[in-house]
Amino acid sequence: MRRSIALFGMLGVAMSAHAQSSVTLYGLIDTSLVYTNNQKGAANYQMSSGVESGSRWGLKGAEDLGGGYSAIFVLENGFSSTVGTLGQNGREFGRAAWVGIASPFGNVTIGRQNEPSADFVGPLVASNQWAGGIGAHPGDTDNLYINSRISNSVKFISRDYGGFRAGALFSLGGTAGNFSNNRIWSIAAGYNRGPLALGAAYINTSTPNTALWDGTAGAAAISPNNTPIFSGYTSARSQEVASVGGSYTFGAARFGLVYSNSRFEDLGSGAAAAPIARFRGDTAVFDNAEANFSYQITPSLLAGVAYNYTRSHGAGDARYSQANLGADYFLSKRTDIYLTTAYQHAAGTDSTGKAAVAALWPITASSNSHQIVAALGLRHKF
Repeated sequence: MRRSIALFGMLGVAMSAHAQSSVTLYGLIDTSLVYTNNQKGAANYQMSSGVESGSRWGLKGAEDLGGGYSAIFVLENGFSSTVGTLGQNGREFGRAAWVGIASPFGNVTIGRQNEPSADFVGPLVASNQWAGGIGAHPGDTDNLYINSRISNSVKFISRDYGGFRAGALFSLGGTAGNFSNNRIWSIAAGYNRGPLALGAAYINTSTPNTALWDGTAGAAAISPNNTPIFSGYTSARSQEVASVGGSYTFGAARFGLVYSNSRFEDLGSGAAAAPIARFRGDTAVFDNAEANFSYQITPSLLAGVAYNYTRSHGAGDARYSQANLGADYFLSKRTDIYLTTAYQHAAGTDSTGKAAVAALWPITASSNSHQIVAALGLRHKF
């Protein structure tokens, strides 16, 4: 009898170890006071949510399936910390809603999630390090600030092989009789070992206004594509973005370079308001080049500076020069105070066919060619 009890006890321990699981509640609240020198012709003082990092809360979990395999999931909600409303155009879990399998070879996940450039190139830009949203490339046309998540997608990210990783994503359009409509596919790769980090990515989107930005046929452009920098190009039949970047850390300093090329092809073909007549059928191209530098002055204080130059050609011919300066002071491991500033100057003709105006994200566009924004904020992680 004692032997049977011992055997059942050992079996129970083995089953418990095999079925180990965890669920974690986590989140981040980011609120700041923002000054802008020009919004539609006037200076403005306002309170804003998520200037440095989008406010969010989420659940993530894993269950050990044995043999090096685990079931994994993430549900992540975005919200405004100033008024309490839902983000991502009213989605309950608009930042992430996916389930998958982690294996010795990598992770396969399905649902709504970031495309692979967020894993490999996104960490190299200043906006995702210390500059926040106002440090995003003009219009965030390359999505390296990760404004847009991909719904109905299957994604694979490999394990680390001596510093090298790769990833791919495919999103089903879901339109009967038109397999390519709203279809997205992406590939990316990177290297991260010691002081050197490298990343490259490519994403191809069919009908980006509905696949990426939640627009509808004939509707006015909505967030995040409501900026004059590219709102006139949202009827593109497809969008292609190629990006590459690298950074090198030496002591307390980090230097990075990032380049991206964004193409809005065949304007007037997608589910969006038609472009101005002279742009119909054209392709709009954005070239972005960024150099950034940060320095860990003390264990608690980080400072950074960045410069970005963007040029559009094809349909429209605009140029945007942008400088960012910021500092981040950590009161603890989970709470910090930040100051981030930006200056943008615009020239040429933008997507609306008018003289280009400065338009720092997510601030309302200026009435003229330049705009200055400064945000002082408090961020807490839990």
